Amino acid sequence: MRGRTWAAAAVLVGVALSPVTADAATGTPGATSAGERLIPTLGNGGYDATGYDVSFDYDPAVTTMRSSVVMTALATQNLSSFSLDSVGQRIESVTVNGVPATFTVDPAHEKLLVTPAKTLREGRTFEVRVGYTADRAQKPVPPYYDWPADVPFTWESWAGTDSGFALMGQPDRAHLFFPCNDIPRDKARFTFRVTVPRDRQVAANGTLRSLSTHDDRSSYVYGTATDIPTNVVQVAVGKFTAIEQTGPHGLPIVSHVPSTMGGFRVPPQATEQYGITDANVLPRITEAARRTPEQVRWLEDTLGLPFPFEKYGVLGVVGPYDGVALETATLSTFSAPALALPPELQSETMVHELAHQYFGDAVSPASWDDMWLNEGHAMYYQNVFGASQGYRNLADTMRELYQQDQSIRDQSGPPARLTSPGGILLDTDLPGALTLFALQETVGQPTFERIERAFYLEHRGGSATTADYIATANRVAGQDLTPLLTEWLYGAKTPVMPGHPDWRP
Repeated sequence: MRGRTWAAAAVLVGVALSPVTADAATGTPGATSAGERLIPTLGNGGYDATGYDVSFDYDPAVTTMRSSVVMTALATQNLSSFSLDSVGQRIESVTVNGVPATFTVDPAHEKLLVTPAKTLREGRTFEVRVGYTADRAQKPVPPYYDWPADVPFTWESWAGTDSGFALMGQPDRAHLFFPCNDIPRDKARFTFRVTVPRDRQVAANGTLRSLSTHDDRSSYVYGTATDIPTNVVQVAVGKFTAIEQTGPHGLPIVSHVPSTMGGFRVPPQATEQYGITDANVLPRITEAARRTPEQVRWLEDTLGLPFPFEKYGVLGVVGPYDGVALETATLSTFSAPALALPPELQSETMVHELAHQYFGDAVSPASWDDMWLNEGHAMYYQNVFGASQGYRNLADTMRELYQQDQSIRDQSGPPARLTSPGGILLDTDLPGALTLFALQETVGQPTFERIERAFYLEHRGGSATTADYIATANRVAGQDLTPLLTEWLYGAKTPVMPGHPDWRP
């Protein structure tokens, strides 16, 4: 995610629960927390999710949707009962392996507690089907919300638009959309089945597998070919135009841009500053989306690594999208009006989300304490890209970031040990990018590139910790970089930048 690009675009727009157990002699309840330090109520134990099959039935006249999710999982212990993260839904039925199960809902801890008719055996795959009603009007405050009492919670996870909606699930709102194990390290393959009025289209993670239309309703089925984390899922409904292109090595690139801006009107400031008008805003959005293949090519060449997924594209939604962009896997999501900005103002953000496809989606953080691995890489490479395009000088940019680093540490703590969950989304990108720049300045560009490739290749398709990155850096560089990286990642004070002793925080 990139949280600071909206300034330019603004002119456009370990908790213990006690589920009832069954067959206690041979099974025990799964943990109702994954042990996240920053969000202790999040996640579940006793199983690994391997797949989700999610269905939505969308009617623009109401905010509710008939929905279901089928989670396939592998039991990692003999399970007498287990839990899923779930909030803001009316749960109507639960079956386990096709047999009705007992269930209760704990809204305070955002849990769906399930007791199957029979103990689930360790090492065996099982299937949970939950029938429920999703409500796009729901906006429950997360349990960890710790902003001042006079600051209202305004995050729109069900991001509404004139013609539909999009999802904004990071860091822990995917379980507002469907019950799941909502932790980044428990990745799974996804299938989305969405039925909409005939005049709407659907965009989602993965590849369009089928599209059928009957009378006035259309049914879309999308699926991913690889595992992705829950926090970067995307399903969007709206009036879209698909832009089909080909990227490096024949990579399919399918972007979705608005076919109409609905009631959106370009503010006068945007016309004065950027030349954007109601007449040219859609062509400018389309032009930005069409730059995607060259950006993929640039990043592949820079990293020396092929794109990690079966396809890519960008999604532009009409509206502010919480003032951010998000690295939704295989289909990064942006506010469409922001894409209309000049390339020097929006293309770096596009590369930021593209870099996340490698660092964040293909290699996911093992916990939210490792978020800097996502955001630091994305911000570092967006600035390298900006320098390659002549938009900026990399050293000058890093010096400007360096001058801001201490204020972020004072506010949210060091990047790998945040003092508050509020820093997860916005306060690891800058210090994380500086950490990578400090490493590059210490070991030199060729060694730094080898570290990056080795780290990615070792953890592609899974998750990684901060310790994993430090271990890879030490091994590839052939020297002990632990003191350097520890100071940058865990220090309360901004360290001296290697090679730049004159820089001042």
